Amino acid sequence: MYYVNLFKYLVEQIHTTVVATVDENGYPVTSAIDIMDYDENGIYFLTAKGKGFYRRLKSKPNIALTGVKGNSTMNSIAISICGSVEEMGDRSLDRLIMKNPYMNEIYPTDESKKALTVFRIYKGTGELFDLSKKPIERKSFTFGKINSKVETYCINDKCDLCMICKTACPQQCIDFSGKIAKINNENCLYCGNCMSVCPRNAVEII
Repeated sequence: MYYVNLFKYLVEQIHTTVVATVDENGYPVTSAIDIMDYDENGIYFLTAKGKGFYRRLKSKPNIALTGVKGNSTMNSIAISICGSVEEMGDRSLDRLIMKNPYMNEIYPTDESKKALTVFRIYKGTGELFDLSKKPIERKSFTFGKINSKVETYCINDKCDLCMICKTACPQQCIDFSGKIAKINNENCLYCGNCMSVCPRNAVEII
């Protein structure tokens, strides 16, 4: 499964992510959260039950996160995920602490570890955005047996191969070898330039 490899990269190569939750007034709140483990059923992190982050997760069990690896913008790989969470309690706590031993410095005693609880993001959608490749690469994915359609730009049969969109595309990701042009969405920035310049209104979002 493709997404498991991305989970592995998120845990082992990125690890620390910026996570967004929603407070009681409907405002977004961000936190820095380490993603500590993964399997085919989702990704795992922990928090203390006394934190506002915990209360927000319990009140509105949805989350969005982004993690980035790279020492410059054009050498970076980002993984973003939006999904639903469930509390696992202490069932996986020992495993997460064993795999992330620095937690023993933050919560050094068994008594202090009683504050901790594990959450799993068990279903959702995600995207890989790799600026280190030329052209850039982006891939969308889903996990947790959900059906979610990802919006993409495409070219319909109004296209007459005028190639005006070619000059507007920053990634040169439009293929003109067929009867109508085709956008290679894995390299598309979703900037919308092709749609704005097309004289035939042949570009649409589906």
